[in-house]
Amino acid sequence: MPRFSVIVPVYKVQAYLHECLDSVLSQSCADLELIAVDDRSPDACGAIINEYAARDARVRAVHLPENQGLGRARNAGMEHATGDYLIFLDSDDTLVPDALSSIADRIKETGEPDVLVYDYARTHWTGEAARNKFALQLTQQGPAPFRLEDRPGLLRVLMVAWNKACRREFVEANGFRFPPGYYEDTPWTYPVLMAAESIATLDRVCVHYRQRRQGNILGTTSRKHFDIFEQYDRVFAFIDGRPELDRWRPVLFRRMIDHFSTVFTRRDRLPRGTHAEFLAKARAHHRRYHTRGASVPLRSRLRHTLVRFGLHRTYRALQLAMSARRRALRLAAGLARALKAAALQLHYRIQLRLPLRADRAVFTAYWGRGYGCNPGALEAAFRTHAPHIRTAWIARPEHHHTIPPGPRRLRPGTAAYWTALARSKYLVNNVNFDRRLRKRPGQVFVQTQHGTPLKHMGLDLQERPAAARDTDFAELLRGVDKWDYVLSANRHTTLTWERVYPGGYTTLEYGYPRNDVFQRATSADVTRLREQLGIPVGSVAILYAPTHRDYRRTQHPALDLDHVLRCLGPRFVILARAHYWHDGPLAEAHSNRIIDVSGHPSIESLCLASDALVTDFSSVMFDYANLDRPIVVHTADWEVYEAARGTYFDLRAFPPGAVARSEEELIDIFASGHWRGSSSDRLRRAFRERFCPYDDGRAAKRVVQHVVLGRTEGRSPFTPLDDRHPVPSAASALARSPLATVPQPSRPLPVTEGR
Repeated sequence: MPRFSVIVPVYKVQAYLHECLDSVLSQSCADLELIAVDDRSPDACGAIINEYAARDARVRAVHLPENQGLGRARNAGMEHATGDYLIFLDSDDTLVPDALSSIADRIKETGEPDVLVYDYARTHWTGEAARNKFALQLTQQGPAPFRLEDRPGLLRVLMVAWNKACRREFVEANGFRFPPGYYEDTPWTYPVLMAAESIATLDRVCVHYRQRRQGNILGTTSRKHFDIFEQYDRVFAFIDGRPELDRWRPVLFRRMIDHFSTVFTRRDRLPRGTHAEFLAKARAHHRRYHTRGASVPLRSRLRHTLVRFGLHRTYRALQLAMSARRRALRLAAGLARALKAAALQLHYRIQLRLPLRADRAVFTAYWGRGYGCNPGALEAAFRTHAPHIRTAWIARPEHHHTIPPGPRRLRPGTAAYWTALARSKYLVNNVNFDRRLRKRPGQVFVQTQHGTPLKHMGLDLQERPAAARDTDFAELLRGVDKWDYVLSANRHTTLTWERVYPGGYTTLEYGYPRNDVFQRATSADVTRLREQLGIPVGSVAILYAPTHRDYRRTQHPALDLDHVLRCLGPRFVILARAHYWHDGPLAEAHSNRIIDVSGHPSIESLCLASDALVTDFSSVMFDYANLDRPIVVHTADWEVYEAARGTYFDLRAFPPGAVARSEEELIDIFASGHWRGSSSDRLRRAFRERFCPYDDGRAAKRVVQHVVLGRTEGRSPFTPLDDRHPVPSAASALARSPLATVPQPSRPLPVTEGR
């Protein structure tokens, strides 16, 4: 008897069926049977199912003699099911990796509940994904298992069969079956949840719900949408047979009327000329099932009233009026934005005619994302070494919490923002300002940049259309012409910037100010940062920070972080850091040893808190090398990246540490200790000599002295590498302790040949 019976009804999905079935059979929990039901599909689905059944004994192919619809196809699958739990999966959707393992673990934790409800994400044909907006209802906090009356909010989660695991004995004992027709999930999910003696939730996305470009079957125009009335008749008939469930009548009544309203108002549902008939049926159901004393939320009262009285023409008129109102509001908002923009540009032109303020400096980084990087380090240095300069920082409101006390806070696009750009003498940024910026005589623009270039940049992207996309190179050069100073951390960077960003600026080869903290931080700082991030004492913290792939529409991590941690054992923790262009987390964490730090405002703090860096082609490796801590480079897609983006040197031939060409090889590097061995140390030493000659902790001071104080002569010499003593990592400090124990992987792994 398998743990799970995964039932997949199949009809006209030949383009998606392989992906669906593979997502089930590749699960880390292999204790399953896959029952694929061919609902007399006219395409190749039946043959595909047979192929899978022939090569995998866990697959059972069921072929129906005639097309019976989704509900009856599921019923046919249940007749063959032998698993402890039933899981339904539509044939164009997929299970996410390790979904069944997580479901099995949660079922065990909660004492074999009748129903386990898990989460899903809508995946669009564009590559975008969006998690269920009612995911908060699936929190695992509080007692479990429970009954529906303890968590009635579960009824707000999409009422479908494929986001639940149902105990087979519970289903059979209650005689649950899917009815024919549209909306077949309605008379299944409501009764199942109401009848369940024990329910649990799993706050984890287990299903990717595919949103096809053409939509799903419920989005087609047909009289079959009238089936919804019969389906709700079945739900209330179920309650009639169980008086103890009467308390759910008001809730179901409200849900029913809301559902009727949704179908009525959707343009793509009801055929022309049937709306009055539909609303008349809805009115009859309102009268039949209305429960005295049933409260209706204020936002729903108008809709319920229109259904109650069957006011078809009034409903349609209100729809048209609301649609016209929304269009008018959008038009008014657009006009208001245009007037505001014109007023701000007039304000800016006036400010440009007023005197420049020599004691003002304005800073920003990463298009207003928050305080940090080289501009952040320079802003602090301005206040320390040139206190007569008043500083301001530009950031979007949601990032203002990252700005420390001291600088004035400015929001992009406001009058104060344009005033600062017009009248501040010093402009500091690691990207370009608004293209409408008019640099005045006497203004000083310090372009700090935000990394050492490994990938092709600037004009070199003209031959890389996949990476350049819609870059306006003429506009890029107009921005370069506004620069007065450009910062550089090494000779390689200097030569690259001057070629790919040709202009009349002066290069300051002083190191990157953001790296100064690596020479100033203490062991107490490292301990504090690790405590703030929740890194367990004695753990080895790996910072995983991959770069952006310009040639991909969606950014998926190249590593299965859960798999890596399972192999390395409990002493390892991963700090997962997405590229700053990404709004969400790097990957969905299924382990408490994966800490999402994508939203952390300071990459420098993350570097200090970690014990090693794993990256691919990100420039963070050049900064991290200043800490003299282990770096492992993962180059699984080197050839693709090189072809699409291009690099200035072969990282595999001159790496900052061990090189992994696959995930298993990366695991071997950490399991064998090669990540911090003598060979890795030699590689890192050579890398530091080439790329870290000036980052001795005084870069910001040098820039301020040169740009603001005019001290271009007598510059203090750079501290040699051998005389620098960056703060050690927590793991290396522990290793020096006489009581230290070296973290070991959970299982011995052979070292991959040819690394």
